[in-house]
Amino acid sequence: MKFQYIFWDNDGVLVDTEPLYLQASREALAKVGITLSDKQFTRISLTDGRSIFDLASDRGFPQGTIADLRSWRSARYADLLETEDVTLKGVKEVLEALHGKVRMAIVTSSQKTHFEIIHRRTGLLTFFDFCLTREDYSMSKPAAEPYLLALQQSGHQARQALVIEDSPRGLSAAKSAGLTCWVLPGQHTRGEGFAQADRILNSIDEIPGLVL
Repeated sequence: MKFQYIFWDNDGVLVDTEPLYLQASREALAKVGITLSDKQFTRISLTDGRSIFDLASDRGFPQGTIADLRSWRSARYADLLETEDVTLKGVKEVLEALHGKVRMAIVTSSQKTHFEIIHRRTGLLTFFDFCLTREDYSMSKPAAEPYLLALQQSGHQARQALVIEDSPRGLSAAKSAGLTCWVLPGQHTRGEGFAQADRILNSIDEIPGLVL
C-alpha cells in the first residue's frame, strides 16, 4: 500500500549533526581524562540509546561532575551547530518531491534548543506537519514512545505510516511501535546490524520513487 505518513528521524537522516555531537561529547569527556572512540559512540549512543556519560559513571565520577559535563557538552554542541548549514545532500529535493503528496513529521531525540538551532538555516521545517523533540516524551529511542506519540498526533494507524531511520536504536523504536521502518545507514552506522529493517536504502533519493 502507499504510505500516508512519513516519520523522519532528524540527526543523520535530514541533517549531518552527528560528527558535531561526537566532537562535543569527546571534548566533554576529555575534561576528565576519558577518550571516546567512534566505536564506543556508535554502540552507546546510536545502538543502545544510552548516555556517553555512562563512561564517567563507570569510573566513579560523582553525579555533580557528570551533570557539569553534560551542561558543558550541551553548550559546546550548540556553539558548533551555529557555525554552518548541516542539511544533508539531496534532502531538500526529496522533501520537495514528497510535499503535498504524503504527510510528514520529524521524530527526533534532539533537545528542542538544539533542534531549533539546527533548523534556523535549513529551511526544512515548512515541509512537516509537526516535530517531536526530546522534551515531548518520557522515554527516548529505542523505546517505542516517541513513535507511538507521533502516530497519535498524526491520527493515522501504524500500517499507514513509514519511518526513515539511520540507527539501530531508531529502528528498534519504530518496530516496537509496530511501524514499517526503512533504514538509511549513516557514517557511524554503516556495517551495523539492521535485521529488523523492512528495507535498507543506499540513498535518500530512492524514497520518492518507492512511496509515490
